[in-house]
Amino acid sequence: MDPIRVVVNGALGKIGREITKAVVCEPGLKLVGAVEKEVTQRYLPLAEALELIPFSSDLSSLLRNCNADVVVDFTNAEASIEAARIAIKQKVNMVIGTTGLSEENLAEIENLCIANDVGVVVSPNFSLGAAVLIHLSKFAAKFFNYAEIIEMHHDKKAYAPSSTAIAIANAMLQTRGKPFVYPEVKQETLNNTRGGQMGGIAIHSLRLPGFMAVEEVIVSGASETLSLRHTTINRECYLPGIILAVNEVTKRKGLTYGLDALLEM
Repeated sequence: MDPIRVVVNGALGKIGREITKAVVCEPGLKLVGAVEKEVTQRYLPLAEALELIPFSSDLSSLLRNCNADVVVDFTNAEASIEAARIAIKQKVNMVIGTTGLSEENLAEIENLCIANDVGVVVSPNFSLGAAVLIHLSKFAAKFFNYAEIIEMHHDKKAYAPSSTAIAIANAMLQTRGKPFVYPEVKQETLNNTRGGQMGGIAIHSLRLPGFMAVEEVIVSGASETLSLRHTTINRECYLPGIILAVNEVTKRKGLTYGLDALLEM
């Protein structure tokens, strides 16, 4: 079989650098292009690559010239939706790990997929452990009436709460089919001490330089609590999920949301 031809958008970002290396080293995949908003060289400097990798700031032009099968995008919400408009209209599949995409963005991506008969996988977290956490949290949501989420990230994370925390809360609420019980306090002596709230789930965000990414779900019932916690050590943990998505997206049409959908849990 011919290898899947991959372009990485945001190739010089922290996760983009890891993805380019992983694609080059993965049997069955071929890195055929890289994109960054500011480019000063014609080819991507990548020691692991045996061939020259075309490097450009113009995704549309690069796709026309490299015959790509999949674009992998881990940029930001604004850049990602623009890349989707370009790539999908050229009938190129996408794997998107950008966080912060709105419901309107996802609806637009889904409509573009349908109109152009391609597949897109979007996931707020490509860690296998995070996918298992979401699965277990959905299961626990059936049996407990109280739930809170604590997400802990590094101090440079631009927004709060994390997209993964939102995804966990949404998944739990969809499975449960009704809100959780949210304990109201009579008085907050410090504003916002209880954090945010989604469907009765309190969500708390920590931002400290000692963290990479941690998601903890705590559910509670009469006289007991259950804690589910996932800790990210470094960005390598996302690569198996990304590689899985690249291999799977060419077999699917339309929008697939969440890595757990690919794992068929």
